[in-house]
Amino acid sequence: MSILIVDDSLIDRSLTEGILHKSGYPDTITMDSAHAAYGYLEQEALHPGSPTVDLILMDIMMPGTNGLEACRSIKADPRLADIPLVMVTANTDEDSLRQAFATGAIDYIRKPILAVELVARVCTILTMQTEMTMRKRRERDLAAAMQELKALRGCTPICASCKRIQGPGGEWETLEDFVKGHANLRVDDTICQYCVEQWQHDRTAA
Repeated sequence: MSILIVDDSLIDRSLTEGILHKSGYPDTITMDSAHAAYGYLEQEALHPGSPTVDLILMDIMMPGTNGLEACRSIKADPRLADIPLVMVTANTDEDSLRQAFATGAIDYIRKPILAVELVARVCTILTMQTEMTMRKRRERDLAAAMQELKALRGCTPICASCKRIQGPGGEWETLEDFVKGHANLRVDDTICQYCVEQWQHDRTAA
């Protein structure tokens, strides 16, 4: 998990990085300005195969482009919009926090930074980000499988009785085996709500 730390204060950057390293997050990048951070993110976006940033910790009060303006620019870029961004600020009044969330920040961390708060927020957000990434991957795999099934529709025989599908080699396969063999998709066993309702109905009737 790669974390980008953006702060014009060397002391604060070093403190944040030190806490993260000690807490099991060694993959960090530090930038001393929003301009430098955005340039780095743009370069990353041009090379999808390169290491990606999973979380941005952005100081609000910085010379030149401040954290709010930088957050707004990042969230307006479709290539970067999904990266969670946390504001780091000494200003915790209601108006400042409202502005931070309005620009697209997912959370905030107060200065002076407390190790327990920083690690808790980072852990929670990265866990959510991992789950979201896995969900999007499953959705892409499912979409690819559906496209393949649509392409085969009309030319792939399906048994009217047992619903098995005849594959390209002439062998009859269950729908589950067919999807597994013809798409990069993992099929997990579960029970749909309709079968649950039918089971409950049958149990009540019995």
